[in-house]
Amino acid sequence: MTTGTTSPITAPPAAAARTARPAWLTDVLVVAGYLGLAAVLTSAQWGHPWRLFHQAGDQVLFEWMLAHAAHALVEGENPLYGAGLNAPDGVNLMANTSVLGLGVPLAPVTLLFGSQVSFCVAVVCCLAGTAAAWYALLRRRLVTTRSAAAVGGLICGFAPGMIAQAGAHLHIAAQFLVPAILALVFRPAPNPAHRSDDLRRFEGLRRSEGVWRSDGVWCPGVALGLMLVWQVFIGEEVLVFLALAAGVFALGYALADRAAARRLAPALFGRLAVAAGVAAVPLAYPLWFQFYGPQHYSGMAFATQGFQLDAASFTASARQTVLGDDWLPGLLSPNPTEENSFFGPGLLVLAVVIVIWQWRRPLVRALAGCGVVFALLSLGTELRVDGTATGIPGPYRLVAGLPLLDLAVPARFALVCVPVLGVLVALSLDRVRTARGPATVPGLPVRLLWAGAVAAALLPLVPTPIRVVPVAPVPAFVADGGWRPLVPPGRTVVALPPVTGAGRSAVMLWSARTGLAFPAPGGYFIGPSGPDDPAARWGAPDRPTSVLLRRVAESGAVPVLTDADRRQAVEDLRHWRAAVVVLGWLEHGDPVRRTVDDLLGPGRPVDGGWMWDVRDRVR
Repeated sequence: MTTGTTSPITAPPAAAARTARPAWLTDVLVVAGYLGLAAVLTSAQWGHPWRLFHQAGDQVLFEWMLAHAAHALVEGENPLYGAGLNAPDGVNLMANTSVLGLGVPLAPVTLLFGSQVSFCVAVVCCLAGTAAAWYALLRRRLVTTRSAAAVGGLICGFAPGMIAQAGAHLHIAAQFLVPAILALVFRPAPNPAHRSDDLRRFEGLRRSEGVWRSDGVWCPGVALGLMLVWQVFIGEEVLVFLALAAGVFALGYALADRAAARRLAPALFGRLAVAAGVAAVPLAYPLWFQFYGPQHYSGMAFATQGFQLDAASFTASARQTVLGDDWLPGLLSPNPTEENSFFGPGLLVLAVVIVIWQWRRPLVRALAGCGVVFALLSLGTELRVDGTATGIPGPYRLVAGLPLLDLAVPARFALVCVPVLGVLVALSLDRVRTARGPATVPGLPVRLLWAGAVAAALLPLVPTPIRVVPVAPVPAFVADGGWRPLVPPGRTVVALPPVTGAGRSAVMLWSARTGLAFPAPGGYFIGPSGPDDPAARWGAPDRPTSVLLRRVAESGAVPVLTDADRRQAVEDLRHWRAAVVVLGWLEHGDPVRRTVDDLLGPGRPVDGGWMWDVRDRVR
């Protein structure tokens, strides 16, 4: 007999359609979750303009770069060169981390809300964008369940190394193009019938082919070339690591499945050739400018090989996690921004189990090999364990002299392990979810057991909001434009002390927060050691007055000056084309003020500091 009611188990199709969640809505919720987490992690800076993330100097650098990109767009200036710093020589920004690939898209934010808001938005986009991009790649190519892809994306975007880099190095944290580039490099084989089950999953058999099918070379090659151009303007370092990791992975996959490698190689090399040709055109002039343009340099301004990880760091907890502290990470990593491993014992044990469990899959073997290679390289030239040098040569010694690798920071090789672990965890969750074998072990479902194991491994890695430190505000005399009537075109504002290094000179922060309103000497950048010496160094060569005032700012001791010191000060101000000299807040501000009074004559107080008008003395 038929009744007017329906069973809740057999609801009509129309009702099911009304209650089922659209697939796209799940994707939106996942991405919104990533954005929310990134916003929480940057929350200590929102609404607090005089706070910076813990590595304050690096944030000032990138705030200035974002402000420069917006300024160059508005004024129609060369974005590869900055005349606002290091007066009178300027800065080769293509040879520095100018992040134009972020600064140009964020220019409206920078112009409307300022460099600090733009920097925080960039950090949120880098973290959430990287996680979302890996989620999309996993969901489209590697796994069948959104929950597995979401967890994998979470690891790839919010691992301790990503959080450590995000607070300081935008060019490293911005990895949202990496999954897209990999998706274009590793394309499907021409004949799906000839693929193994693993290749069917890995090569994206579930996606829509459309025009991108083509011959597997031209369309993906063009798209890949454009992606490479964008990545160069975000950060060349990530592109170098990506190329190395993709090469190691491809070699591992070829060893695991030679037949598949032979089928895929022709199209893969064809795509790379097309991409190289496409990228060469727009990159020709920027790369020439980087290596041969004004203020180019050679080598690096610091000993990169000294930045390596301790072997014990891989099982430790990073500072920016719920279990982290300051002492142990400081012992096991070169500084707070290079905590690129710190995966904790649980996640590493989980990864070993996954590799053993799914060893028969060529994809898993290739991932495992790639992760191990880059983990070993991150240990540098000499193995250290628990802060103690063992004298055992590190694997990095084998490649330290190779071009490009001789300029790489070894500690950052461990960042390659982040997506390796994220993909392995996603593959395992997907395999458990879709397995056809026994669904339970005595007493508990397999899915629940494995989900609990993954949760136990990841919970200690839950990130905490990025730490902040206070910064002296921009003097109102500078911020409100009180200097404008005193600084004619072609002249500069000299901030005290006029030295390189954001930790000692406020000029980059003042410049960034005022939208590059005035040119200034000094700054935090890499340039040549002199007009005839291209060796890299931080900032411009010191002037005698810079050295003198830096010493006073550091020690607080007022020196006894001579007429020669006073003449040299005027000569240095001439070199900088100074119009006004401004002192904001400094720990030893009074000794610096008294010293400058002795050098230049009495200054006058202005809103937020002191000012010396040197227009009549510097012609």
